Amino acid sequence: MILSRWNLVFNYQYTIGKEDKYYVAQCLNVDISRFGETIDESINNLLEAVELYFENNDNPEYAIVENVMIGESVLNV
Repeated sequence: MILSRWNLVFNYQYTIGKEDKYYVAQCLNVDISRFGETIDESINNLLEAVELYFENNDNPEYAIVENVMIGESVLNV
């Protein structure tokens, strides 16, 4: 994350999953998710939401994620 006088620039990681007919993009650095009918729409919606989050918070929380791994398990209930 680079903090300058004019703006805040950071890399953000996200995952995308499909729920019914929508794609859901979940940011791993801040607790924000958005959906869209296409992958690109969900990513664009997420980017807009993350930008608004930083614009509207004086002390935004940001987690650095160095490695992203996806796992899957089965749970019998």
